[in-house]
Amino acid sequence: MNTPLNTPFFGWFQIVRLGLIQACLGAVVVVTTSTLNRIMVVELALPALLPGFLVAWHYAVQMVRPRMGYGADKGQRSTPWMMGGMVVLGIGGVMAALATVWMATEPLYGALLALFSFSLIGLGVSACGTSLLALMAKRVPDERRAPAATTVWLMMIVGFAVTAGVVGKLIDPYSPQLLLQVSAGLSVLTTLITALCLWGLEKPGPVQLAPVSDTAAERLQKQNFKEAFQEVWAEPAARTFTVFVFMSMLAYSAQDLVLEPFAGAVHGFTPGQTTQLSGWHHMGVLIGMLAVAAAGSRWVAGRLGSVQAWMVGGCLFSALASLGLVHSALSSDWPLKANVIFLGVANGAFSIAAIATMMRLAGESGAGREGTRMGLWGAAQAAAFGLGGLLGTAASDLAHALLGEQSTAYAAVFGLQALMFALSAAVALRLRASSTRAAPEPAGVGAVHFKSPEWLKGGSSS
Repeated sequence: MNTPLNTPFFGWFQIVRLGLIQACLGAVVVVTTSTLNRIMVVELALPALLPGFLVAWHYAVQMVRPRMGYGADKGQRSTPWMMGGMVVLGIGGVMAALATVWMATEPLYGALLALFSFSLIGLGVSACGTSLLALMAKRVPDERRAPAATTVWLMMIVGFAVTAGVVGKLIDPYSPQLLLQVSAGLSVLTTLITALCLWGLEKPGPVQLAPVSDTAAERLQKQNFKEAFQEVWAEPAARTFTVFVFMSMLAYSAQDLVLEPFAGAVHGFTPGQTTQLSGWHHMGVLIGMLAVAAAGSRWVAGRLGSVQAWMVGGCLFSALASLGLVHSALSSDWPLKANVIFLGVANGAFSIAAIATMMRLAGESGAGREGTRMGLWGAAQAAAFGLGGLLGTAASDLAHALLGEQSTAYAAVFGLQALMFALSAAVALRLRASSTRAAPEPAGVGAVHFKSPEWLKGGSSS
């Protein structure tokens, strides 16, 4: 006997609501990781290591993402975890601002409060972000996943940009009281918006997505977290994709803290020019995201290649662009701006394709563990971002010490990045091969049946 999960597919209205929640999440995070960073270093003259450690710590806390996803699976609802996560995130944001103000008079106590505050931020991001992705994996139909992922992530980027600009204007000229007022107002506003977006979002409907037997449902409910995690980790696709997420995001994040110093040290760019260079990279990322969204839309129907092809191709072209940066480190006449835009396009393409693939794989191995799988991959991404900036700058310093010359040192770092992207593409191909060899599964959320190995020629999954 099968127990139907009578939950409807999400349309664009529901997807945009999820995008607004993601934008709210990004709005709180960007203030804590950029605005407070600057205040600690500039206004309070504290070591830059302190905010760097706090940001790395909030990524480390996100190792709890699998447990958060398991909790959403256990309760069979994502809404409480998303709402609760946003509340915790908002409290953490306000406390981080308070800790920053306290550091001006009591640096030690302020730093300890900041450590606790960034722990709350990591927990809030984990609960809300993991549950949001799990809900998308369950409710967004296959043909809409790439456009949906692009929409949600673009809205998050808009949340970053708008919040940074507005908060920057509101706290200028800076005063501790003003910082606390703006931070508290932002947390209240994002919490209210999240509550409105979640209202009635998970209500049941007439569409049956995935049949789950009563025996299987009972077994899933009886499992504890350790058993659920071990079961997910035993899935070859889940393990392989975890490795892919970690390696690709490590390569992606490692370049962030290296690109601008490289442009200034080797090519003589001014601070304003290096900022513009980062802007061109972000523009390229946007183009890559939109390209994957177009390729995954129902109107194109695979004529621009499958999402899987964009994921592998994006990694390969990211490796090629990184090799271009190697050449630009050794040759001053290399078109650096065009190279950086190309790198951005490739980065945007593989990242959105990876998110769409993540949504598919979360439900492909069986309903009931989408949150745990999303948590596993979210933890891998958090670990990669936490290590990426550290390893990128450490590799640069080590290369300088060993090679004794800036151009060669940066060339070595970008060469290592190219290798990581190439290995990521190889892992993605292995994931593709294992998916192709897998036995056919019942149609349901995320069930995808590959037609043939002709996907590199532009074939699509259906």
